[in-house]
Amino acid sequence: MVFRRPLLYSLWLITACAQKPPAASENPAKPRPLHYPQERHLRNVRQLTFGGNNAEGYFDPTGRYIVFQSDWEAINPQGCDQIFLLDLLDNPPKYRRISTGKGRTTCSYFLKDGRIIYASTHGVSDSCPPPPAYKGRYVWPLYEYDLYLYDPQTDSLRAFLPARGYDAEATVSPDGRYLVFTSLRGGDLDLWLYDFETQTLRQLTSELGYDGGAFFGPDSKTIVWRASRPQGEAIQSYKALLAQNLVEPTSLQIFVMHIDSMVPHQVTHLPGANWAPYFHPNGRTILFSTNQHSLDKGGRVFNIFAIERDGTGLRQITFDSEFDAFPMFSPDGKKLIWASNRAGQKPRETNLFIADWVE
Repeated sequence: MVFRRPLLYSLWLITACAQKPPAASENPAKPRPLHYPQERHLRNVRQLTFGGNNAEGYFDPTGRYIVFQSDWEAINPQGCDQIFLLDLLDNPPKYRRISTGKGRTTCSYFLKDGRIIYASTHGVSDSCPPPPAYKGRYVWPLYEYDLYLYDPQTDSLRAFLPARGYDAEATVSPDGRYLVFTSLRGGDLDLWLYDFETQTLRQLTSELGYDGGAFFGPDSKTIVWRASRPQGEAIQSYKALLAQNLVEPTSLQIFVMHIDSMVPHQVTHLPGANWAPYFHPNGRTILFSTNQHSLDKGGRVFNIFAIERDGTGLRQITFDSEFDAFPMFSPDGKKLIWASNRAGQKPRETNLFIADWVE
């Protein structure tokens, strides 16, 4: 999904992939800094986009290109998020739209061979699907997304694993063999794994609740993802919203699993929404976005934290006063890319940033 504002933008960016929370401030007195003194793991911070909502910037296997989703009017007048390709060597940057320009798109990711997978509603309708007419609670719409494979070399697009209902949030293992995505094809929001070598598809999760935003670790066998696990009265609420193609992402935890054993292990036990996880190249440390530290002030501030996969060593990485999320390391581990409200010229702008990672 696409994100819209700090807590809810972040959370909205969570669903399909992206969805964001509400901004902490509608009228900031001045743009916030590009870099904060407390951000000791980040150096040489550089802004990559400059308006609108931009999120989920992911590196290609070479570390030279990124693919991302954007509704920035300067490059996308259509209104709904579309997918763009950016060569990090271009100065000034050149943004190449690779999606059709129709419907709504989300969650793009590179395959090892350079092709790109993303989700889009354009197979159902050319127009932007309307936001949910749901009042009183923050919910994400589960649009009729299908997965598509785009080949930049031939400029060709084809549907991939088509099924009715929600299919999105697809990512690929570093060795290129596996693809994991979130789907409603089994009746609940579960993770599914596709093996390119055997051309087989299997379900990875089955516990009631939303499972999504999965990424592989450097071993190509371990995944990390966000999940809700409703209990008690929350179960009926979850089911009622799901029947309306909606999900409420206000309580999420981080899990890891080896795809062979399929035994989930809960990493975080924190209040609030903990999501957008990504493995450090060491395979032990996980970066993720959370509002657990701002719940006493309404939970509208999201920052990136790090934690070890055994649940120890929680520490804060970014310090924007509204929103930081969607961290991803470059293949060599030397760069970090993420989305943030920092340095915005207008309220609630979310842009992409890249920095050197300092151990």
